[in-house]
Amino acid sequence: METTQPILKLNNVEVKYHEVILVLKGVSLEVPEGGIIALLGANGAGKSTTLKAISGLLKVEVGEVTDGAIEFKGHRKTAMEISKMGIIQIIEGRKVFEHLTVEENLKVGAHLRKIGSTKDGLEMVYHYFPRLRQKRNEVAGYVSGGEQQMTVIGRALMAQPKLMLLDEPSMGLAPLLI
Repeated sequence: METTQPILKLNNVEVKYHEVILVLKGVSLEVPEGGIIALLGANGAGKSTTLKAISGLLKVEVGEVTDGAIEFKGHRKTAMEISKMGIIQIIEGRKVFEHLTVEENLKVGAHLRKIGSTKDGLEMVYHYFPRLRQKRNEVAGYVSGGEQQMTVIGRALMAQPKLMLLDEPSMGLAPLLI
């Protein structure tokens, strides 16, 4: 039986903010190709920091990985390489382009598509989130919080990611959709 290399592997990762505040210590996990992993824990447990360490967004918050290894398909990568590999992070807080329509927001994600048409991508997103088809011509900043969250997730799906890192993905969604 052949074992495949995980798409993502963290080995004993440590993260500090401002070079002194130890936020994560000894975090290890593996995500198999096509797998789903959930990080669960209380507020302040380090879930968001772990995702930012993976995607390379820590520097924005004056944080850095100070120990351990984060590997994608067995190799360490820069933040730019991570993005080009098709790894997308959806950060907490429903970050839509407020002045664009819902459909324009979705099409922004299509710029990273490797195969298939934008139309096919839109149909896939509308299949997963039928409400977005109804709201596609409305300005994204004025739709409900749940519809904004669906838009953000849909925009990420339009890029055909190999790995999605979702921080608080159910925030604002109706319980029926969760």
